[in-house]
Amino acid sequence: MNKVFLVGRLTRDPELRYGSSNNAVMRTSIAVDRQFTNQNGEREADFINIVAFGNRAETMKKYLTKGSQIAVSGRIQTGSYDGSDGKKVYTTDVIIDEFQFLDTKGSRTDSGNQTQTSGSNTEMTPYDFSSGSQDVVETDPFKDFGDKIEIDDSDLPF
Repeated sequence: MNKVFLVGRLTRDPELRYGSSNNAVMRTSIAVDRQFTNQNGEREADFINIVAFGNRAETMKKYLTKGSQIAVSGRIQTGSYDGSDGKKVYTTDVIIDEFQFLDTKGSRTDSGNQTQTSGSNTEMTPYDFSSGSQDVVETDPFKDFGDKIEIDDSDLPF
C-alpha cells in the first residue's frame, strides 16, 4: 500500500504548466513540522515536493499561495532523469489524490503573516476536492442529530 497524509504550509507559490495533451500539472512543496524538537528546542521541518493534475492542479494554483496551510493525501512516486551535467538525478514526489484548505479566509496576508480581519465572515467554507468538484461539504455532521443526550457519570466506563 502506498498512501501518504501530510499537513503543512506551502514553501513557494504553486507552478502550473500544461502538458502536451493540455493536461494541467501543478508543482510546489510543503513544509511539514517534525514531532520533536532539536537540541536547541526548535522544531525542524521536512520539505516535501507535491504534484497535482487536472482540476486539482488548477484549483490549487488559483487559491493557494506561499504560506497557505493545507492537508494532502496521495501516494509517493519516485523517478529519475539525467541532469544537465550528465549525472542521474533522483526525485521523490507526493502525487495528490485529495487536499483540503486549512487556512481561514482572511487569516493570512499574501506574505503569510497572521492577521485578523474585521467585517464579514472570516471562516472558510470547506470544499471536497477528492473528485475535483467544488460541492460544499456540511460543516457540522451532527447538526440535525436530534435532542440533547443526557449521560450520568455512572454510565461512563472510566
